[in-house]
Amino acid sequence: MQGGPGPTARPLPHFSLGCRYPSMVRRLAVIALVVVLGDLAGCSTTQSSTAGKGSGVPSAGSSSNAAKASNLVVTDQIRAQLVAAGAALNSIPASEYTGLRPGGTFYAYDPATRTDWAGAALVASPSSQRAQVSTQDDGAYLLFERPQGGSWIAHDVGLAGVEGSSCPIQVPASITELWGWNTGSCRPPDS
Repeated sequence: MQGGPGPTARPLPHFSLGCRYPSMVRRLAVIALVVVLGDLAGCSTTQSSTAGKGSGVPSAGSSSNAAKASNLVVTDQIRAQLVAAGAALNSIPASEYTGLRPGGTFYAYDPATRTDWAGAALVASPSSQRAQVSTQDDGAYLLFERPQGGSWIAHDVGLAGVEGSSCPIQVPASITELWGWNTGSCRPPDS
């Protein structure tokens, strides 16, 4: 045994994340806040005035079915994808459309079917007669579906429900309820 004062104390390692990784701590705090606010929004029993009006703003629904599906933000990328899918349906280049009709675009995700759903009306370029014709009658409104990992598929639904005609595709009730559409409908009531 050796003599002496005993083992020397070593300093403890520095674990202060706030000092060494301030941006990471801020990111984690923001993520935690978003998660908490998202959970609180899911507990709400009221519906936002812009929900279901194509705002792309997530909102809580007023029933258990609507809570399963959620509105999503219509980004410029999504808008371009919808225009491209609608143009492809009509075999017309996307450049012959200027975008989507304001106030009439809906976009949501249904986890039960693992499908993104969208509804929109294309706006034809004033210089394209064939695009203008394609946005009339049945082409006046389009319904889109995108299975998980797939591409957007567009359906003409502008005349669905007129004179006994039916929808070419069945939209989940959770989506129509979320958007405020009539049950069994595949387009907004005012389109």
